[in-house]
Amino acid sequence: MTPRPPGPDQPTTTSRPQGPSQGPSPSQGPRAGTTSGAGAGDGARARAWARAWAELLRLPALFTVPGDALAGAATTGNRPHPRTLLAIASSLCLYEAGMALNDWADQAEDALERPHRPLPSGRIRPPAALVAAGALTAAGLALAARAGRPALAVAAPLAATVWAYDLALKRTPAGPAAMATARGLDLLLGATATGGSARPALPSALTLATHTLAVTTVSRGETRGGSPLVPLAALATTGTLAWTLTRTPQAPGTAPSRYSAAASSRHPAADTLRTALAAAFVATSGRPLLHAALNPSPPLTQRAVGGGIRAMIPLQAALAARSGALASALLTAALAPAARRFARKVSVT
Repeated sequence: MTPRPPGPDQPTTTSRPQGPSQGPSPSQGPRAGTTSGAGAGDGARARAWARAWAELLRLPALFTVPGDALAGAATTGNRPHPRTLLAIASSLCLYEAGMALNDWADQAEDALERPHRPLPSGRIRPPAALVAAGALTAAGLALAARAGRPALAVAAPLAATVWAYDLALKRTPAGPAAMATARGLDLLLGATATGGSARPALPSALTLATHTLAVTTVSRGETRGGSPLVPLAALATTGTLAWTLTRTPQAPGTAPSRYSAAASSRHPAADTLRTALAAAFVATSGRPLLHAALNPSPPLTQRAVGGGIRAMIPLQAALAARSGALASALLTAALAPAARRFARKVSVT
């Protein structure tokens, strides 16, 4: 789940631009190209509709989701299998449900602070966002059920946490902890779907939750700015987590050494990859946090939040490498360039 401060939406009426699809005036008579002009107008409306939903669901942030399940699966010592894919699909649905519900719940605030968002601008109607949130939640739970009872036992409280955060906890002191809990549960979902137990994944889930807690706390100053102490504390957290990743070949509670994946975590290649991924995590999250600590203005704070969200990818990859799942680590890390590229077109916050 992606940290983001509240934001509401009150639909406004927008005028439709005149274009070829509206045809010639009576005085002009028939005009060549009217049919093609109508097609162009329909295409423009379709693209605008697609972009509005991409903004509402923050599609670039989706690249930060599969790594949760893959990092969780890595702790079991088993290779990813079809149930792991079901867990990833469930995570994607629940994540997007949270994005749609977030904007629906934040309509009033977004109308004042983020009038360009899809709901305040009138590009998407609030009931449509709420229906999408409900449908995506149902789909996520159904996919988790297909992955097995242990996975559903994690997905259900994950969905409840997402809805509780967006509807009740976001503006309370419990908000960051709720967001951190959701992200930790997302990692446990991959572990239970793959190996049937959440216990081996608890240390990795705690690491991911700690980073999420720091980023979510910073995000509370995203629209108004805040104290430099908050991004400074998040920067210290980033450094501590990176140090833990490089100093801990295999966290207590991860897969037993009889599994080949866990045994490979002691291979020099795994250590090198883990160190490189930890460095990428620090570079992605640490630099914008430092800028925000020096000047906690809304623009720099927003960049720090965006960097913290993107930093989840190298963090997930490092966690997978720590458990010895080098293929999963490389696959997760490969999502980072796509996340950066799409984030230039659609904001992740």
